[in-house]
Amino acid sequence: MREFRQDTGQEPDGYEPVVLPGKPPAGSEALTQELPPVARRSRRHPGAVPPGAGLRRAAVAVAVLAAAVIGFGGALLLRSEQPDATATPAPPRSAAPAPDPTPSPPATAPVDPDGAGTLREGATGPEVTELQQRLLRIPDVYRDGSASGRYDPTLTAAVARFQLWYGIRGDESGVYGNDTRAALESRTPAGTS
Repeated sequence: MREFRQDTGQEPDGYEPVVLPGKPPAGSEALTQELPPVARRSRRHPGAVPPGAGLRRAAVAVAVLAAAVIGFGGALLLRSEQPDATATPAPPRSAAPAPDPTPSPPATAPVDPDGAGTLREGATGPEVTELQQRLLRIPDVYRDGSASGRYDPTLTAAVARFQLWYGIRGDESGVYGNDTRAALESRTPAGTS
């Protein structure tokens, strides 16, 4: 540490203080020049997005999002069922139907519009019992369900859940049709409990 010296008019290292005159030296103002203004630099990093590009990107993102929403909305509205290749086209409708000269056969049991073997709410019998037993073998699909032989709302919900979880689209939701039957039978072989 240095020792403090009393004010002797000299600095500790032997230098004397210099007193500047009130006026700057002659000619010093002529040597001073004003610097040109500095161009405003962006504080962005190299490779940063230029101004206005964010708005363009947002517009593109909105357009892509709108197209996706329209596409998915259209897909939900369209039915995924394919027309049957063996079905015959319906004849064109005329203004007045022609009378049928042959007598119609007596009425029989109504034909299932979904095809033979299709089960829906309200159905009963051994086919419904088999469906219930198969669904009980799929974890969490028909939880707390029973094999009563009645196609009730609980069974409808279980069939719809199975269709959703396994991506089955050919049948109406909650209806046990050909596509749902094939998927369930492939996952639950007959005779196993």
